[in-house]
Amino acid sequence: MTHPDTIALSDRLTIRRALVGLWQVADIEKDGDLIDPEVGADHLAAYADAGFDSFDMADHYGTAEVITGALLKRGVKATVGTKWCPVPGPMTPDVVRAGVQERLDRLGVDRVDLLQFHWWSFEHPAWLDALHEMAKLREEGLIGEIGLTNFDAAHLHLALADGIQIVSNQVPCSLLDRRATGPLSEVCAAWGVKLVCYGTLQGGFLSEKWLGQPEPIEITDWSKMKYKRFIDTAGGWDAYQTVLQAAADVAAKHGVSIANVATRWVLENEAVAGVIIGARLGEARHTEDNLKLFQFTLDEEDQARLNAAFAVTTPLPGDCGDEYRKPPFLTASGDLSHHLDAMPSAMTVEDVPNRPGEKRVLSGSEWEDIAGYCRAHRIGDRIFVSGTTATAGVDRAVAPKDAGAQTTYVLDKISAALTALGSSMEDVVRTRVFMSNADDVVAVSKAHGRIFGDIKPANTLFQIGQLIGDYKVEIEAEAIVRPRS
Repeated sequence: MTHPDTIALSDRLTIRRALVGLWQVADIEKDGDLIDPEVGADHLAAYADAGFDSFDMADHYGTAEVITGALLKRGVKATVGTKWCPVPGPMTPDVVRAGVQERLDRLGVDRVDLLQFHWWSFEHPAWLDALHEMAKLREEGLIGEIGLTNFDAAHLHLALADGIQIVSNQVPCSLLDRRATGPLSEVCAAWGVKLVCYGTLQGGFLSEKWLGQPEPIEITDWSKMKYKRFIDTAGGWDAYQTVLQAAADVAAKHGVSIANVATRWVLENEAVAGVIIGARLGEARHTEDNLKLFQFTLDEEDQARLNAAFAVTTPLPGDCGDEYRKPPFLTASGDLSHHLDAMPSAMTVEDVPNRPGEKRVLSGSEWEDIAGYCRAHRIGDRIFVSGTTATAGVDRAVAPKDAGAQTTYVLDKISAALTALGSSMEDVVRTRVFMSNADDVVAVSKAHGRIFGDIKPANTLFQIGQLIGDYKVEIEAEAIVRPRS
């Protein structure tokens, strides 16, 4: 029997290039009826028998981890990747260990092969603390390898520059969502990280079932609710049908399905290690069709046909993961209500004594008391943000050898201060950037431009003699809060 190809993410971890994704367990169980673990394990065993023995899941995918644990208890050999997606907050050693241990307990294992980490808002800096604690648990043997999920290019780069050993980043990628093929793939190539891609079939929309069909009026399952938003943002139903027809033409040429073509296109991107094929347990498995992924390749004519269809679509905004962190929220609900009740802040807001109406933000740095300053101060509609460095915890310089990575971290802190005061980066009218080495100007400027490319505040960049310690860049900002429409 033909089996899916394999690929090594490291010398400790090899996965199938077609992984079985268990996201839809949560959808099946959303009304409260749980899948019997042994019945669910029977379904997974059938996938494993067909060679699809790499499974992907997460802490919030219903009982997916429990079902997989039942499979592993039978002695079935399988590679397991799961995700830990904590609510933003302090990531102490105890918090991180508890999160990892819960994954181990639900799976019934001593070590998880691949633990992938998701963070809801980079404005809360504790994500780096969590990754450093996970690295320690990797050394203890509780984690095989560390992966990320829904990280954009800038923050993947930042994590790597801060010394975290990462083998993969799980992100969406499809004929309609091509964001992962841009800057994110460039970072992967530079650092030797691979992408594991989901959403390749856009919740089933990239299949023969929808070719030439009218736009649906009502959608009930979570997956299609989510990916219909992707279709709308990518240019709408007509643009989507143009891409679908192109995929159908290529599929007919090779004697395969539209799903095969859509998935093969993702697999042929150099940064991509594997694709996640969603499984609705108890329904058709499509394993024979999915094995065809490894029996053909796309030639230049195929790529040209697809590229012509791409030209009528609208590129999705931003980078991978932005759909979870900023409008438009391309989620099933159109917001984060399925995931979080509220977005916690790492900043403390307080009234300024004896100055009615004024507010200030404190980040908790000991230097705010020692030197007598705040992270940001709001007077009326004006906000002044202090010079900000890439400091984690009390005094650790983040990514001490990488000015671009430090700039990303600094701008996240500035954004958090503005958010705490009812503002945003869109309100920024001036930035001042201080850096110690002129050789860093391009890296710093690109990181600044990633945030301010459309906003374009007034800006001054200074080269100074030296910043204190291992800091390569410091940034201050001013904002004027505009009325919200």
